[in-house]
Amino acid sequence: MSTAAFPEGFIWGVSTSAFQIEGATSADGRGPSIWDTFSADRADACDHYHRYREDVRLMKDLGMAAYRFSVSWPRVFPDGTGKVNAAGLDFYDRLLDELVDAGITPYATLYHWDLPQALEDAGGWPVRDTARHFADYAAAVFGRLGDRVDTWFTFNEPWVAAFLGHGSGIHAPGRKSAADAFRAAHHLLLAHGLGAQALRAAGATRVGAVLNISPVLTPGQVSDAGRPLSDEDAGAVARIDALANRQFLEPMLRGAYPAELLPIIDRTAGLGHVRDGDLELIAQPIDLLGVNYYTPLVVQAQPSEPADPAFPGSEGVLFCTIPTAVTAMGWPIVPGCLTHLLRRLTAEYPDTELMITENGADFADVVTGDGIHDVERISFIEEHLRAVRLAVQDGAKVRGFLVWTLLDNLEWADGYQRKFGLVHVDFATQRRRLKDSALWYRDVITRNGLTETRPKRPTLETVAARAGVSRATVSRVVNGEASVSPEVREAVLRAVKEIGYVPNAAARSLVTRRTNSIALVLSVPRQGGDQLTAAVVQYVTSLLEGAGKQITLMLADTAESHRRIVQHVEARLVDGVVLLPPDRGDTLAERLSRTGVPIVLLGKPAIASMMPYVDVDNTGGAKAATEHLLARGRRHIGMICGPMDLVAVQDRLDGHRIAMRQAGRQPLLALADLTRSSGAAATRQLLADQPALDAVFAASDQLAIGALQAAREAGRRVPEDLAIAGFDDIDAASATTPGLTTVRAPGAEQALALARLMLSRLEGRHTESVVLPTRLVVRDST
Repeated sequence: MSTAAFPEGFIWGVSTSAFQIEGATSADGRGPSIWDTFSADRADACDHYHRYREDVRLMKDLGMAAYRFSVSWPRVFPDGTGKVNAAGLDFYDRLLDELVDAGITPYATLYHWDLPQALEDAGGWPVRDTARHFADYAAAVFGRLGDRVDTWFTFNEPWVAAFLGHGSGIHAPGRKSAADAFRAAHHLLLAHGLGAQALRAAGATRVGAVLNISPVLTPGQVSDAGRPLSDEDAGAVARIDALANRQFLEPMLRGAYPAELLPIIDRTAGLGHVRDGDLELIAQPIDLLGVNYYTPLVVQAQPSEPADPAFPGSEGVLFCTIPTAVTAMGWPIVPGCLTHLLRRLTAEYPDTELMITENGADFADVVTGDGIHDVERISFIEEHLRAVRLAVQDGAKVRGFLVWTLLDNLEWADGYQRKFGLVHVDFATQRRRLKDSALWYRDVITRNGLTETRPKRPTLETVAARAGVSRATVSRVVNGEASVSPEVREAVLRAVKEIGYVPNAAARSLVTRRTNSIALVLSVPRQGGDQLTAAVVQYVTSLLEGAGKQITLMLADTAESHRRIVQHVEARLVDGVVLLPPDRGDTLAERLSRTGVPIVLLGKPAIASMMPYVDVDNTGGAKAATEHLLARGRRHIGMICGPMDLVAVQDRLDGHRIAMRQAGRQPLLALADLTRSSGAAATRQLLADQPALDAVFAASDQLAIGALQAAREAGRRVPEDLAIAGFDDIDAASATTPGLTTVRAPGAEQALALARLMLSRLEGRHTESVVLPTRLVVRDST
């Protein structure tokens, strides 16, 4: 089979980071980092600190030419500055010796997000001194290790450290300040410049940095990159590109911030932290730009949309979900965007050499007796390698490709549930096992490329021919039936291993009688629920059809339709049911649960243990909305509840009560139905009963819009006299006058979670209900 080769000398390897794999967080004098504080109960990781020899041997056996690792700053300087901890550097000394002996070229990253806690206590990245301490740290590490490291990367993904760590607060150190985020971003850039200077002065010959770069597109451009944009969408794309990408590319490679970014920084954080000479320092010449690519950013203009906390200054921009295959983290899989990105970088920065320093995916791996058959991960990496090769053929200066990552590890705030590794790690025993993707990648390295045509996937017939048995016998072995003799079973399993067969749903269906059909059962949505229903139909259908399933839409709107649906499922005409329950209580979910067919439910049922479900954090969202009203100085807050037979409304009431109780306030309640008119009536009742009423929180946006109407009729100004907040963020919420503050319940994410939960149930995996976070969307009504 012919090979789609990469250029001679193309570098193949993997990347890791210290906090995610090393463990030993208090060994040999290491000090605490901000991540030890942020996730204190998860620090054992992969125990690479003690098992590095085994891990280097794995890389050697797989043919890796390069290993990008990061140095732990608190292992070298436990207090962030001051006296060097020699024992900490000893570990990296041993690691480098092992790598050199194995013929693996080391690439070192000096900062992969693990700031010493002592420096955070002194102000962290929002203060300027941290950049100076980084330069001292860089010089100290080079002084001990510089003779064996090929390339020094100063930083990994400063956007993540600045904006997820200081803007949205979902990463360490957990701050939620747009001003701190912009100051941190500038000081991370400054530290890069000072660190590069220190490395060069000490004798480093190759210095670079690693950025996460995501092409920014509208939904229409994902499938048609050349699609023309409206002025509004073009402005949205340019602004997010400036915030996410050019905020770091331009200062590092051109010595200036993007012009459209400076006003955003100025009004958010001021410009006092950007001093004369800083940009010249930041723009130190680099020898290699590391590119981390996973997925694009998809946006469009949306008036009244509030800023995303991770993108301060993104007001009026909607971050979109697109109907495509996704990873287990819900990240859209769009390999073609990597080709687009590499072409762009080469065109705009033609003197900069590139390396893919991270690319990989989280998928739910299943450990079986004959291996870990991570077909999805192989497909993901292969398609992205084809995208890289296409860009290289077009002239992109890409030096190599490093998979993220070698080992399943501690995936930051997500803990151990994410699986990015080529090597499986049993965290209870620290046993390492090669996945199929590791063996596949070994073959890619050996060939220095991919097969020109994608190989056909081995089938049951292929295995049967190799083992000299019937297709039905192979199927019985694959499905674990006991009716096959040990000798035949051994022959079949040997054939499976030799040809790399991976059982799929079609093979299993021979014994399990699977239909590959899924029933999507829709109830008549409540008022305002059409958006969620539409998202479920779109995304559940897209994802399940992409997995080879056929979707049967069934409407549950009458007692007779319920009877037909139950009969259909009892007859095993479908493999599973995705159920959108009605708003009023009925017995359909309970009746379907007794059929034995896998079912997943949208919305938490009254008996939460009845079946796996997907919902949003209704309690937390209501609590956040109420706390927002309290923080605005509102003290007499009424809540419009209803209908009370809905579990979601009960949970929203609980969240409101919790916030009011913590503030020492008494809840003021009025009952309503689903309609705007009932929301208006409930508001009139609250105003009559509570003359001092200064805020209303409604259990839905429909009720809140009714409250706006009642406030106008009563001559109450919103928000001056009466602040009003809702829940759901329906389309009408941003179009009210004034715009309605509300709690966003992510519709597309719920739909994708439903589909993934259904696939997990079909594959027999352990499944748990999914509760997604909500987000407070602050508009003018509060």
